[in-house]
Amino acid sequence: MVRHGMTCALKSVSHLFVMFDKFKDECGVFGILNHPDAANLVYLGLYALQHRGQESAGIASVVDHQIVSEKEMGKVVDVFTPERMSRLPGDTAIGHVRYSTAGGSMLCNAQPIVVSTHKGPIALAHNGNLVNGAELRRQLEATGSIFNSMSDTEAVVHLIAGRKSRRSRRRSLTRSRSAAARIRSR
Repeated sequence: MVRHGMTCALKSVSHLFVMFDKFKDECGVFGILNHPDAANLVYLGLYALQHRGQESAGIASVVDHQIVSEKEMGKVVDVFTPERMSRLPGDTAIGHVRYSTAGGSMLCNAQPIVVSTHKGPIALAHNGNLVNGAELRRQLEATGSIFNSMSDTEAVVHLIAGRKSRRSRRRSLTRSRSAAARIRSR
């Protein structure tokens, strides 16, 4: 009996090792505020978080009240060449490594999502799933919102962009059930 139990335990442990040997998790988000080398520091942070997602990587940076971004399918080290990093100056940046949990594995779902709004540009990076993402998307589409991706994060972008005051943006974000990081140009 003890031997049989040991065999089962060893099989369970070896199954556990196989399960944890895969590089799949639920994204990684990293941000830097008010540092002259923000994008490079975000790059290093994303590199450290690479185990959280190897599907795509992206960085958005604030430059002269505008947001520039670079994103691509692949690992951080492959996506962010020196040429790409040179296009990300600025003192504020956010980044994202993705393992798809909502939406498909394609470039349109890579983050950060960057949009221009009536209040200025914003970039949003999100880790996890919106519990009510499909419901929010249906409601937003019914009121005229147009989506460019299959990511539930885009619903949060619409909630932020569709509100005129800071108070109404905060109120509308309570409609989404998750956590996110965003930057907005000054």
